[in-house]
Amino acid sequence: MYAPTSTNLPRSGPTSGETGDDLTDFDGEAEILRTWGAGLSPDPDLTVSQWADQHRMLSGRASAEPGRYRTARTPYMREIMDRLSPGDPTQRIVFMKAAQVGATEAGNNWIGFAIHQAPGPMLAVQPTVELAKRNSRQRIDPLIDESPELRERVKPARSRDAGNTMLSKEFAGGILIMTGANSAVGLRSTPARYIFLDEVDAYPASADEEGDPVTLAEARSLTFAHRRKVLLVSTPTIRGLSRIEREYEASDQRRFFVPCPHCGAMQFLKFDRLRWQKGRPETAEYHCEGCDAAIAEHHKTAMLEGGEWRATATAADPTTVGYHLSALYSPIGWLSWERIVRAWDAAQGSDEAIKAFRNTILGETWVETGEAPDWQRLYDRREHWKSGTVPAGGLFLTAGADVQKDRIEVDVWAWGRGLESWLVDHVVIEGGPDRRDAWSELTALLDRSWPHERGAHLRIARMAIDTGYEAPAVYSWSRAQGFGQVSPVKGVEGFNRSSPVSGPTFVDATEGGKRLRRGARLWTVAVSTFKAETYRFLRLARPTEEEMADGAAFPPGSVHLPHWVENEWLKQFVAEQLVTVRTKRGFARLEWQKLRERNEALDCRVYARAAAWIAGADRWPNEKWRDLEDQLGAAPTDTDPAGQINRPGQAPQGKRRSDWLGRRGGWF
Repeated sequence: MYAPTSTNLPRSGPTSGETGDDLTDFDGEAEILRTWGAGLSPDPDLTVSQWADQHRMLSGRASAEPGRYRTARTPYMREIMDRLSPGDPTQRIVFMKAAQVGATEAGNNWIGFAIHQAPGPMLAVQPTVELAKRNSRQRIDPLIDESPELRERVKPARSRDAGNTMLSKEFAGGILIMTGANSAVGLRSTPARYIFLDEVDAYPASADEEGDPVTLAEARSLTFAHRRKVLLVSTPTIRGLSRIEREYEASDQRRFFVPCPHCGAMQFLKFDRLRWQKGRPETAEYHCEGCDAAIAEHHKTAMLEGGEWRATATAADPTTVGYHLSALYSPIGWLSWERIVRAWDAAQGSDEAIKAFRNTILGETWVETGEAPDWQRLYDRREHWKSGTVPAGGLFLTAGADVQKDRIEVDVWAWGRGLESWLVDHVVIEGGPDRRDAWSELTALLDRSWPHERGAHLRIARMAIDTGYEAPAVYSWSRAQGFGQVSPVKGVEGFNRSSPVSGPTFVDATEGGKRLRRGARLWTVAVSTFKAETYRFLRLARPTEEEMADGAAFPPGSVHLPHWVENEWLKQFVAEQLVTVRTKRGFARLEWQKLRERNEALDCRVYARAAAWIAGADRWPNEKWRDLEDQLGAAPTDTDPAGQINRPGQAPQGKRRSDWLGRRGGWF
């Protein structure tokens, strides 16, 4: 039997005649008993959607519809949120979606639910650390501030021991860590039971060169086994490269089926069933697959209420479910069918606009054909302008330099509004990087000027030079010329939606035989993006001579090739083709493959295009282009692509031509 080893300590006060009731005879007993009883009571068995309807308040700072959150507003989000509840066996939820369907708020509901009902470590990942900070300010802080239950659990940021910072929110039983997919340190900082991966198609290919960000993040949850929850959300991008499409295709591929208000037939909404009178988007109606009756948009609310998710495939992993939703389901008052039709009509004639429509409105991937144009067709389309002269539309020059073992090839391109471009010169410097005179000739090219049709002279504003061969020599020469005009670049495979050019990063250089740590600046170029863009520009329809006589202009992006360009150069210009290959795991992947051995002309074009991007041409406002036109006396008198009226005029006050020419003519 158990024998006590110590005596009970005497209690204060009299003990004779003491009864059990005396133990509760003191001030505050009711409050203690109430709190104690509450602690013994289990938490309400709520799902994420039920919690959101009861506790979530939307702030006017972060929502167009402030007030209490109502799942009934977006019925299709109920099942997705409830899959994130602890009682559901699903471990991975994949959501490939369009914009404006309520996915972000649903993800925030999950965060609030975890803090309040099922605390544990959570990792929320945005494409970059900067976006994570912005999301924290604009979404997470209002989420906590507007919900009393969350405000009680997350201490205010002003408290000294709050544990509440921009990227970290501590609460009883857990912590929310927010980071960017570009930060390997943030992705491997702590184990996490819950992982929210937002806009995964905008993630970089590798986090600080340590591997795929999605894989790194998901590895943090493996120790939680069946209790983990991973939510992957994104609008898709390019077929074969889209992470969210790859994950969705490996899932059970659920679609939201809604009933026809006329015949009751269940169907998921497709864009090709949306019909309207030409030129009248306001007549847009959906036509039922069953009875072909026209469905007006005001029926959408009842259709959504009667909708249900249905699997259309068998998942490779039974613990993963996948959902796809287009903006056709957007609730009344958000994105209407009429606005969708207007967006479609406005996109016609522009591959980039149609690509954005498919990604953000339909929630579908864009197929990059990458079909190489026929070089003979380009030969027949060569144009005549005075040799060695920059045509009137060209407003600045960039160059792309490709360093080979026995030569350096350079192409000089002129750029105008809408990234219309003209090949101005093709230079081959014999000897390669081991020949000192070759670098001297390349330096002389930077000092050279090309006459403009309007009478001015232009020099190379920026040169991008490849570092793939003899990188130390390239860094040394670039450093000597100045990184304001020369940009060493490194090409990497793959497309990058957020930015086709990144950097610069600091690398070591050599000067006078001495190694200089961080002595050079290197830019990284997603060459696939610019190759696909070039081929897309080459396929643009051109106005006929009759149309040009009537004032028609070339479309933005048009590529103009001079009459002097040779067959060999043209063959190199279209020497690659984008093909779809299958990985060992069976996923599709896009890859550029050579049709011919030599492709220097295409590489030089990519580097010259990267130089234009680095210079800022993709981000210049209309006023900048107007200034360039004024400097050259080339401002047109009609409406420019930005919708502004251009009139010839003088240079802006206080600016001289030398302000734009810079050290060697680079006006940046």
